Amino acid sequence: MLQVIGAGFARTGTTSLKAALEMLGRGPCYHMFDVMSDPARVRTWLAIARGATPAWEEIFAGYGSAVDWPVAVYWRRLAEAYPDAKIVLTVRDPDAWYESASSTIFKRRLNPRGLARIGPRLARVLSPDLHAFLAMTRETVELPLFDGRLADREHMKAMFVRHVEEVRAALPTERLLVYRVAEGWAPLCAFLGTPVPEEAFPHDNSTADFSRMAGPHFARLAFGRLVRRRAPTGSR
Repeated sequence: MLQVIGAGFARTGTTSLKAALEMLGRGPCYHMFDVMSDPARVRTWLAIARGATPAWEEIFAGYGSAVDWPVAVYWRRLAEAYPDAKIVLTVRDPDAWYESASSTIFKRRLNPRGLARIGPRLARVLSPDLHAFLAMTRETVELPLFDGRLADREHMKAMFVRHVEEVRAALPTERLLVYRVAEGWAPLCAFLGTPVPEEAFPHDNSTADFSRMAGPHFARLAFGRLVRRRAPTGSR
C-alpha cells in the first residue's frame, strides 16, 4: 500500500527522495529504475498510456512509496486511488531542471546515438525491450507533458512550472509537501511525522552520476535478451 506518492518531475531530486523514503521506512520506493529493470513493467506502463485500466495494487505490490516518472505523470489518479497517501512535490529552479534533464534523461532524444538512431522497425527487431521503453517514455511523458517539444527550452520550462502550479492547486496543504531535496531531512520528516535520522540526507543521481546509475538499466533493456541467450554457453 502506497503511503507516499511523488508528484515531482524526474531530475528534481527524485532519486534522493527515493533513498530518503526508504531510510524512513516508507519503502521499498518505486522509481523509473524499477521500471527499467523489468521489461514487463515497461509494457504495463505503455499499455496504460494507450488506454488500459491500471491495476494499481498489482503495479505497486510490495512498495510503500513511489516517485519519479511515470508515477508523477499519474499523480492525480494515484492520489485518488490512495486517499490516505501523502504527496511530495519535489521542485527546483526551472532553468536548472531543464539543464539537468536535457543532459541526462532527454539526451538520447535530443542527440540520438547507437540503437536510438535506427528506424523503429529495425529497433523493434534488434532490441524489442528498448523499443518498448522508448515508446513508453514517449507516450507517458514526452507527448502528454511536453507535446514532444524537448528541444524547446522555454516551452519545457513553462510546462514544468504549470505542473507545479496544478499540483499545488489540486491538493490541500495538509496532504502536500512542496519540497526541495536541498532542504534535507527536517521538512520531510515533519511532514511524515517521522524522527530525523542520525544519518546524513542522501544526495544521489547528480548529472555526473546519471550515466553510471542509468547505464546498466539501458544495457539490460538493449541487450538483455542477447545476454540471456548466451548465458548457458558462458557457464560451461
